[in-house]
Amino acid sequence: MNENISDKRKMAVEEMYQSMGIDKEVYDYGEAVWNSLADRWNEIDSLSEYNQLKVIRAMQKNKVSEACLLGTTGYGYNDLGRETLEKVYADIFHTEDALVRPQITCGTHALALALMSNLRPGDELLSPVGKPYDTLEEVIGIRPSKGSLKEYGISYRQVDLLPDGSFDFDEIRKAINEKTKLITIQRSKGYQTRPTLSVDRIGQLISFIKGIKPDVICMVDNCYGEFTEEREPSDVGADLVVGSLIKNPGGGLAPIGGYLAGKKELIENAAYRLTSPGLGKEVGASLQVLGSFYQGLFLAPSVTANALKAAIFAANLYERLGFSVIPDGKEKRHDIIQAVTFGNPEGVIAFCQGIQQAASVDGHVTPEPWDMPGYDSPVIMAAGAFVSGSSIELSADGPIKPPYAVYFQGGLTWQHGKFGIMKTLQKLVEKGIIVKDFDKRNL
Repeated sequence: MNENISDKRKMAVEEMYQSMGIDKEVYDYGEAVWNSLADRWNEIDSLSEYNQLKVIRAMQKNKVSEACLLGTTGYGYNDLGRETLEKVYADIFHTEDALVRPQITCGTHALALALMSNLRPGDELLSPVGKPYDTLEEVIGIRPSKGSLKEYGISYRQVDLLPDGSFDFDEIRKAINEKTKLITIQRSKGYQTRPTLSVDRIGQLISFIKGIKPDVICMVDNCYGEFTEEREPSDVGADLVVGSLIKNPGGGLAPIGGYLAGKKELIENAAYRLTSPGLGKEVGASLQVLGSFYQGLFLAPSVTANALKAAIFAANLYERLGFSVIPDGKEKRHDIIQAVTFGNPEGVIAFCQGIQQAASVDGHVTPEPWDMPGYDSPVIMAAGAFVSGSSIELSADGPIKPPYAVYFQGGLTWQHGKFGIMKTLQKLVEKGIIVKDFDKRNL
């Protein structure tokens, strides 16, 4: 009887997929790929369980109460919920202090805040992992912009990764000098087809740098990486980790916000820059968002695990179809982003349109490339999100320039992520970019 129920349920699920525009051949292929990954799903669930307990422990240790969820207005003096949340973040990241605020508008803002508050005219910023994410180019002054670090007399230097993705230790050693004040390490790949950095590799890089200049500040752009491993970069020597609440740690519920966690002096500097000298962390009303901040953080390990499953599914499905993917289908994951290279703009556009068609919000909209502020080429973005721009939700984007790679991330539930990837394959088939006669020899 149970087998009959199971068979009927499977048939009902398949019929539901077909009613939502997924051809039987596409469904069968996607289902075969998904079912081949059972061991990976167990591994991700175990990671999620560990990180869930880590979050609960931090909340219990800091006595999170119903009063913490209420929020404040005006100046925000003596905001119990805000102060407790920052202690929770500091405990999760094992740092001296943290700054977690709705006044931090996005990940780029959080990074700019960290840089502008801890660098002074005459200092030099060094990236030992190559070019930073596109939106930071104007913050730094690589591309001219009002208010950039360059305008304030802060210089920038970078050392590219070697062709195999490893660190160029010889050139890093040469680049560090008496002016080098802060090292920025971008964990995720951004719009590059390079490997994401594991926490272990970040630790090795920081140890090497500190061996040359012990007092240099090592900052990690942690966007998309939170809760994808048991440890965070602050566990391996990072002085400062920075991220966005509409990515992993917001759990899909935070409507805005960013965080910095690290050494007390660095956080204090950032707080004075965010508000005002003399005020610092003492002000900044939390309004009515604290409940979503706390609950989103509570859900973050589980939501991140769902996004990891979607990314692994995408990697395996497209790799087996012959496309270049980073990371590949078997690699351990260090962030939620999956890159798929199509080699032509049509593939990038079709993939993003498939993701949009899978959305619960704005699923009827067709995304097209456009000249977004902060980017040096047209960009296409697909995101039917409950929180606008939230990239922990099912989303994909990519610049319309060689090598024509798309960057997929998110999925609040693995079911949504799985459907989204099925939709991308369906769209690519409909556009004639992929032939429907799938080769199942590699399944």
